[in-house]
Amino acid sequence: MSDRPHNGLFDAYFTSTALREVFSDAGRVQGMLDFEAALARAEARVGLVPASAVAAIEAACQASLYDFDALAVAIGSAGNSAIPLVKMLGKRIAEHHPEAERYVHLGATSQDVMDTGLVLQLRRAAALLDAELAQLAGALAQQAERYAATPMPGRTWLQHATPVTLGMKLASTLGALTRHRQRLAELTPRLLVLQFGGASGSLAALGDKALPIAEALAEALNLNLPEQPWHTQRDRLVEFAAWLGLVAGTLGKLGRDVSLLMQTEAGEVFEPSAPGKGGSSTMPHKRNPVGAAVLIGAATRVPGLVATMFSAMPQEHERSLGLWHAEWDTLPEIACLVAGALQQARTIAAGLEVDAARMGRNLQLTQGLVLAEAVSIVLAQRLGRDTAHHLVEQCCKRAVAEQRHLRQVLGDEPQVAAELSPAELDRLLDPAHYLGQAQAWVARAVAEHNRFIA
Repeated sequence: MSDRPHNGLFDAYFTSTALREVFSDAGRVQGMLDFEAALARAEARVGLVPASAVAAIEAACQASLYDFDALAVAIGSAGNSAIPLVKMLGKRIAEHHPEAERYVHLGATSQDVMDTGLVLQLRRAAALLDAELAQLAGALAQQAERYAATPMPGRTWLQHATPVTLGMKLASTLGALTRHRQRLAELTPRLLVLQFGGASGSLAALGDKALPIAEALAEALNLNLPEQPWHTQRDRLVEFAAWLGLVAGTLGKLGRDVSLLMQTEAGEVFEPSAPGKGGSSTMPHKRNPVGAAVLIGAATRVPGLVATMFSAMPQEHERSLGLWHAEWDTLPEIACLVAGALQQARTIAAGLEVDAARMGRNLQLTQGLVLAEAVSIVLAQRLGRDTAHHLVEQCCKRAVAEQRHLRQVLGDEPQVAAELSPAELDRLLDPAHYLGQAQAWVARAVAEHNRFIA
């Protein structure tokens, strides 16, 4: 067992195991070692390193061979993780193949190792995040279609507005997720690039073999070769961080809406129940939105971390002091938080519990007032906009003062009765007949989702 203190009590709640593994100590070290092994292969390919040295270097590039506790202590003095790791790597190789040790890390610098190792981690992370997004989007598409015509109160400024459908509400999140997946596909080629510049970015140590080695190294790692090293141009990483921030915000909105709909006073939509989930230490009746809390928590924490990535962009000259260092834990933390939120969101979406009857009752809480617009629109065609608006407004005030249903008040109003029959009033005051394009929006969002996955 490691002697270092462990701080992972909340990991299972706020993050995902898969992403924590990607950004674990082993994941970080393996990414850097993969760079070193590929560098040896690339340099052997152009004749700078003897082929006999490659196998010895590759054999030592296994994270499980290294003491992470010792490495952590060494980082405290070295200032980065690559310097002590390369020393450990060279020492291990020298024990069995001293002639191969001289070819380790040839022409590279610490930032090449760390940045490219990070990119290799981000490739795994991006694939996992996209898979989670795809599963969440698929679950939302199914639920949006299922509840495409299920009326519920629309809410603006936290007050009842005109009716919407649950499917329409879910489809809005689905649309955002599809756009996020499109954005990820667009930015991935810019993100998954090699960082290889040597001491100051010129690769002078490799002479005329520099570009052939860079090309071979990029090919060996299956990364794109950028037009030049990017050691102090961090836009690629910040773009990915910003994308993660967008995903966190969308999930936070979903979590906020679900938690509000779970409130006792609403009681329309619920997270899936499970033994021991969402309970209280003192109140046996409680059913708390514990999944939504993770979504809201991530949406609260991630923007500050993304801001750190933006703040770290103006890096000095050819190697930054402190700003580069600020990225090391920040970007992995953002990715892990978003992965955790995605995992919780997928559980919520797949097992959503809906009380359609409660939605119907809630639509009647204002006794028809949420459909005043429907009546006003029709009367405006016959009486003029201002006259119709004033007339319906007065009827609404009377309905509230007299605690009567708006349908009754409208039916008793001579000016209204002269223009609208009882059957017309009944139809206008039925939420199911005032859903506008709600079902069309669902169909369009699902179609866009399907086009992206086709």
